[in-house]
Amino acid sequence: MKLLSLAVDGLERAHKDGLVTWAFQQNADVICLQDTQCSEYSLSSNDFFPEGYHAYFGDNYDDPKINGVAIYCRKMPKAIMFGLGFMDFDHLGIYIQADYENCSIGSILVPSAVGARGDKALKMRFLTQLGAHLEKVRNKKRDFILCGGWELAWQPRDAEEAGNRLDLPGFSHEERDWLASLYRAGYSDAFREVDANGDDFTWWPEGDERPGLRTDTHIISESLSPCVLAARIESEEAFSSHAPVIIDYDIEL
Repeated sequence: MKLLSLAVDGLERAHKDGLVTWAFQQNADVICLQDTQCSEYSLSSNDFFPEGYHAYFGDNYDDPKINGVAIYCRKMPKAIMFGLGFMDFDHLGIYIQADYENCSIGSILVPSAVGARGDKALKMRFLTQLGAHLEKVRNKKRDFILCGGWELAWQPRDAEEAGNRLDLPGFSHEERDWLASLYRAGYSDAFREVDANGDDFTWWPEGDERPGLRTDTHIISESLSPCVLAARIESEEAFSSHAPVIIDYDIEL
């Protein structure tokens, strides 16, 4: 299974830069998009609904132009789940999940602590609930792949200019501790299963002339770690402030 994920900074805007054509040429089995800033019903072009894919969208209930996630699947899922059962967050359009026989694939957009709408307290409240949820589902007889824009970096090698700085997005002690606790609890960073380099970055929050961070990844059930075959970051493809992440798994859906 090939899984592609990308935070798009607006799907219709990214389409004008060639994202949709490029993405569907990658022969991915599943495509997870975040920060779509649209609803399914606002997409007038058939380009967004190609033959061979089943498309599902989760948008912000109050304003579809904020947040939004989507998932495209070659094989029709057994079920689609919108939200995580979090009363304070499910209406924000930040999570959608495709369920298959033994594996669930989620497209996640962690609330941002950056920019005019940024709210670190809100972000940490969401992460606290998410951590408890992932601890609970860890014992289910199914594997999970959660991919998207986490706005979290764990180690100095995941930030281009880390040093001793704590002001980088997602790099505070509190955020790094949350991510470390998730990995200790039975989850893994799929990218790091096959690539230990320290110069791979996925997000340039201040523009591509400024330092990059590796905050976009697939977080997987630890049992899937041996199934990661290859991973790459398409940093040459400039569709948004993020780079596409493509990971191949030894999994049949």
